[in-house]
Amino acid sequence: MRRPSARKRWSWRSQAFRGLLWQVVAVLLVGFAVWFLAHNTLENMRARGIQSGFDFLKGPAGFDIGESLIPYDALDPYWKAFLVGILNTLRVAIIGIGVATLFGTLLGIGRFSANAIVRGLCYAYTETFRNVPILLQLLFWYLVFTEVLPPVAEPVSVGPFLLSKAGFSFPWWVEGRWSVPAPGAFSMEGGASATPEFMAVLMGLVFYTSAFIGEIVRAGIAAVPKGQVEAASALGLPRGLQVRKVILPQALRVIIPPLTSQYLNITKNSSLAVAIGYPDVVSIANTSLNNTGRAVECISIIMLVYLVTSLSTALFMNWYNKRVAIQER
Repeated sequence: MRRPSARKRWSWRSQAFRGLLWQVVAVLLVGFAVWFLAHNTLENMRARGIQSGFDFLKGPAGFDIGESLIPYDALDPYWKAFLVGILNTLRVAIIGIGVATLFGTLLGIGRFSANAIVRGLCYAYTETFRNVPILLQLLFWYLVFTEVLPPVAEPVSVGPFLLSKAGFSFPWWVEGRWSVPAPGAFSMEGGASATPEFMAVLMGLVFYTSAFIGEIVRAGIAAVPKGQVEAASALGLPRGLQVRKVILPQALRVIIPPLTSQYLNITKNSSLAVAIGYPDVVSIANTSLNNTGRAVECISIIMLVYLVTSLSTALFMNWYNKRVAIQER
């Protein structure tokens, strides 16, 4: 069989050649647009005597941060303050994704429960929380923690877990032993605590996003052919085993693509935490902007952080989607 020549393969009549050419042109145009905007911005800033550059990241920040996963002091440089904000953003996003996925999966399965009360509660939860703006939910939970809950000296206790105006306190492994929280004079002593700001952001994200995930899971389960469920019942599998071994594995192929969008939304919606004082990367950037006047640089850092986290989440979910996809033979 005669192979097509390279000249014919790369001629204008070749669809592959035309597609590659248009992609190269598109990349060049985007690159030119980015260069033009950056050049024009720098020229205008220079003409107005506005300082630019990222050299300010090496200078002392000069402000404290309410909560941090790493040691931080006001005399530390700006880059470390931004690192604290990034870690706080990732913490609430990662925990939010895990808890929202669990709640959403239970909601989606509950919509098919044989118990009418369970079905009704799952439906009411979904319709309520996905139709209330997430910013209002963040403010609501923040008011609950700061105004409704009792003071530190009289917390609501559920076993070793404590709820108060100081936030959510729980046992933690400290210096080779479990440390259990206990009310102190002004704060909780022992264990570990999540601040009211963190809890408000987390609960707002979880309650809002889990309602959407519940609908996605419900649609995925509904897409599984009834014959698969009937076959599992004919084999005598109990309902719980049917869901885990037959229904959910097949529903994942429908669930994962829209689920990726909800994971991205959790990360991006966490930027609303600035409204209640949670020190995420947006809050740190705003403070840095006010102190240094480097607006373009601070906003660029915010854009870069959310771009990297969103692309990383999308890449991971695309890899997982290919892994669970049906393999053609």
